[in-house]
Amino acid sequence: MARAPLLQLSDISLTFGGDPVFSDLSLVVQPGDRVALVGRNGSGKSTLMKVMAALVEPDSGSRVVPPGTSVGYMEQDPDLSGFETLGAFAASGLEPSEAYRVDVVAEGLKFSPDTPVASASGGERRRAALAKLLAEDPDLMLLDEPTNHLDIEAIQWLERELAETRKAFVLISHDRAFLNALTRATLWVDRGQVRRQDKGFAAFEAWRDKTWEEEDEARHKLNRKIKAEARWAVEGISARRKRNQGRLRALHAMKAERAAQIRRKGTAAMELEAAPQSGNKVIEAVGLEKRFGDKVIVSGFDLKVQRGDRVAFVGPNGVGKTTLLKMLIGQEAPDAGTVTLGTKIEMAVFDQNRARLDPEKSLWENLAGDPLLGVSGRSDQVMVRGTPKHVVGYLKEFLFDESQARAPVRALSGGEKARLLLAKIMARESNLLVLDEPTNDLDVETLDLLQDLLGDYDGTVLLVSHDRDFIDRVAATTVAMEGDGRATVYAGGWTDYQAQRAESAQKPAPGSGAGKPPAQQEKSPKASVAAPKASAPAAEGLSFTEKKRLDALPAEIERLEAEIAKLTEFLSDPELFSREPAKFAKASEALVERQQALAACEEEWLTLEEKASA
Repeated sequence: MARAPLLQLSDISLTFGGDPVFSDLSLVVQPGDRVALVGRNGSGKSTLMKVMAALVEPDSGSRVVPPGTSVGYMEQDPDLSGFETLGAFAASGLEPSEAYRVDVVAEGLKFSPDTPVASASGGERRRAALAKLLAEDPDLMLLDEPTNHLDIEAIQWLERELAETRKAFVLISHDRAFLNALTRATLWVDRGQVRRQDKGFAAFEAWRDKTWEEEDEARHKLNRKIKAEARWAVEGISARRKRNQGRLRALHAMKAERAAQIRRKGTAAMELEAAPQSGNKVIEAVGLEKRFGDKVIVSGFDLKVQRGDRVAFVGPNGVGKTTLLKMLIGQEAPDAGTVTLGTKIEMAVFDQNRARLDPEKSLWENLAGDPLLGVSGRSDQVMVRGTPKHVVGYLKEFLFDESQARAPVRALSGGEKARLLLAKIMARESNLLVLDEPTNDLDVETLDLLQDLLGDYDGTVLLVSHDRDFIDRVAATTVAMEGDGRATVYAGGWTDYQAQRAESAQKPAPGSGAGKPPAQQEKSPKASVAAPKASAPAAEGLSFTEKKRLDALPAEIERLEAEIAKLTEFLSDPELFSREPAKFAKASEALVERQQALAACEEEWLTLEEKASA
């Protein structure tokens, strides 16, 4: 016997003072559904979810939920007024005997229920809202960006919880890996309409591209038909006026149909332009130490970043990723150790708190009023990579319309703020991009574009992110910060890091390898000879600097070998040269550069090892 739907929306129409957000929208959520709700930033995903949760009343249409069915909604900005602690808010819908559920969920999401509401951060408030929903365990869960402000460990915990539940859920998220793992159906919000496909998010892009291709073909056919009918009307209308009024009416109807078509919103016209090349050495950190009270951020950390490297920093929230990043770019001083920046560095920074945006000023003022971007004496122009452009024209390239130009930044959504900050940093030439949580709130299309831009970018990239898929697509090196001052360098992205970590855990560590990075424990005899503790007795003939260099070379050699392997695999595609000649050329150049660097490192290692042995 078929079960009744958990939720049914019929003929929903909604307008917020201008163009309709939705028109004649209908959808059904069935028991057991695991649905991805996707669409461009500003398409109405969150508004639709609030209609589903009965928090927004549509202009017309009906919402039907069967009696006894519970629907829970995770709010983006929960109202915690009237509650002293986050735990009291999260448990407010539970019986006293069920309050323990909040503690279980709070442990997985890594926040303290005893945190006072008055001192809680925005991220902690959102985790409390998520904990409230999970603890209540409704028949249908509506989750709007639940992974924002969660670190990877908490995201994986949430992923396991949702994978094991039998309850239905509808999920908005920018995290591809999260959506791919959990969803079995997709609702696509596009220009006021909602389409459904009974396949998970992994199949969304192929479906979207096919839909758009069919739309373009239909529009092309309509335009050709209108053109042919218009020619007939001009050439023969006087002779056939009375007999062919119906054909004329059909022509007007086709023109009206074309005028009524809502054009797809294009992708942001984002562009990264590299400044003149920096020196080959971009950043060299030796022996970094940093602590705040009893909390150790890093201890004895070494890292060498070469021109063109893509380095991701991962780890739990609060472990110190942003602090380490600031030390590496010279914005914060270490307690011990040194950081040396290379020559000719032109840096652009994307900060996770959007601190470079003044929330009270308009989009116009944030661009034209920036002394680094504004054109002297012209309040309506912004300097974009050396060329003056009108502020509104530049904003339109990032999908803002003219009416938003004078609106305050605080009125923007999270995704729009991220796009505006990208507009600011992309207006300048740079050869070192520092990106701290750039993926939060961005839609899939903008993430795709940003990823492609980073792939073609000639400079160096330092990236902090909790988006596993994005790290895999962008990073060539991953620095894993695991607490207590431990920061280990791995070759590759997130998946490579996980594989190397798992492999290291399965192997018995040799006595001389204790405390070394896993990547060094597994390598050739060079790595074991160069281990700090094992090499010390044999390296008495070396200076202090030479000893440090000898200890650091195995990890650098391994990193270069891993990057060479990845580039070789990439270039092995026989169609790459004809399909993407620019990427082929850049990858070939990068391969030669890394092979030369590897040869130089191996030669240096041999020289130092011989000196130490002597």
